[in-house]
Amino acid sequence: MSLRMILAASAVLAFAAPAFAHDAPAAPPAAEAVDPAEAALDAKGEAFGARMQEMGTEMQAAITAAAGDQAAAEAALDAIVARYQPEADAFGAELKAFFDARAAAGTEEQKAEMATAASTVLPMIQGLPAMVRGQITQAAAAASAPAAPATPQ
Repeated sequence: MSLRMILAASAVLAFAAPAFAHDAPAAPPAAEAVDPAEAALDAKGEAFGARMQEMGTEMQAAITAAAGDQAAAEAALDAIVARYQPEADAFGAELKAFFDARAAAGTEEQKAEMATAASTVLPMIQGLPAMVRGQITQAAAAASAPAAPATPQ
């Protein structure tokens, strides 16, 4: 697996929450040959990232709709996480299968690289719905917190 693939998998995380979205990673140089399996996984990663953005938007809307009712917000967020978690698990499983296939056909160095990538990226991918929920909940709490009183000079 190339460093590009590891970074592409990690880039999914950068697109997860709308508040943390960044510019898309640059395309590989035209001269670099693209492995069809890697290209297919990249496309799935982009689709997964878009779904996680949708999830973040839904979560933000749920918090807004709850209008300060913490129990309603928690219930709505639980339902949203439950709907999206299978997608995170499925993408994680596809990524693991890709890593495993690359490791099986690779050198000892490549096997080590795949193991490191899997142990780093897979838990992040599978934990993404909960992570986004936490980020959005924290952002909503910060936005609704009363401003600190000005200190007299």
